Formats: sequence, C-alpha cells, structure tokens
Amino acid sequence: MTAGTPMTASEKADSFILASASPRRLELLAQIGLKPSAIVPADIDENPFEREIPKQHAERLAREKAAVVAGAHVGAMILAADTVVAVGKRILPKAEDEQQARACLSILSGRRHRVITGISLVLPCGKQLTKSVSTVVALKVLSHRDTERYIASGEWHGKAGGYAIQGLGATFIRFISGSYSNVVGLPLFEVAGWLETHLNTEANT
Repeated sequence: MTAGTPMTASEKADSFILASASPRRLELLAQIGLKPSAIVPADIDENPFEREIPKQHAERLAREKAAVVAGAHVGAMILAADTVVAVGKRILPKAEDEQQARACLSILSGRRHRVITGISLVLPCGKQLTKSVSTVVALKVLSHRDTERYIASGEWHGKAGGYAIQGLGATFIRFISGSYSNVVGLPLFEVAGWLETHLNTEANT
C-alpha cells in the first residue's frame, strides 16, 4: 500500500480485534464492511461504582475491556464497547431472569430513558481513545399482555434495560432521538469515523 491510499474493508478487518462477544456488535460492523480478525471478550466486573453516573459507567467499562484485551494483544488495534440503559442517574441492569426483565419493563413503560454506549479504541501504538454516545428512547405504556408476550419471547435475556430495540421490542418504541445503531449496541457513525481516521493514519506512518 502506498502512502495516502485509503485502506479497503478487508485490510481494515486484518487490523483490529473486537473485544466483545455480542453478536449484535459483530452484525453492525458487518453493515459497514468490517469483519474483525478476532473476537476476544474481556471478563471484567461490570457492577457500577458507588455514585457512578451512567455516562461514566459506560465509558469506564468500555475502557477497561479494551485495556484488558490490549494487554494480551500488544500491537493490535482493539475496539470495545458497553451499553447502558439509564433512567435519570439510575443504571438499569442487564436482565438475567424474568423478574429482572419485568422490573425493567415496568420502569421504562410510558417514559423516556437514555441508552448510552461507551466505546474505546486502543491503537497499535498503545494510545487509547474513549467516548460515549447517548440516544433518547421512549417506550409506549406497556400492557400486561405486552409485557408477558415479550417475556415469553426471550429477547430480553442479557439485554441492558431488559429489552432490545430490534425484534419484537421494536413494537414498543414510540420515540427515538439519536443513533439507532447505538441502541442496538454500537454507534456506527462514531466507530466508522474512528476506524477510518486511525487505521489510515497507522497505515501511513
């Protein structure tokens, strides 16, 4: 490759590791023509710190995930992300059972909330960049039938706030302001801009 020549999608894919086991994030990267050379999830404690606000929490987890994977893959480009659903300063859990999912849906029913995704990129030189993107989402007032049908679908399992915007959950969304892909799990506009800038910069140094 000569200096100044843009990298192709396949060349980009050889340049970075996705530090996430989320199939949704992998699918989103595929939408912009990227397939990571490796998927290496980071095992960290995801519990919020005392008085940690949602934005700080999302960014910290993304930063820690990227740093853990980068420590074992020196010289690679690492992309990590973490998505948080917040009502005010309250961080809703990633629903692991039906009781948690019902509780989340009850809180979100008929009101607005924020979906915040922290993203962190570790460059081959070791420099780390971290930021977050916030999207406002509002659910309709959920009936008992709505809730039980959604619980039966199983879509809520492992999802921040107990729902996913894709699939059956899309029928609950009455308003969204901001990035749709951010709510799915990865803000593509910001990620694509980062990768375009820094992958090409690395290639031309």
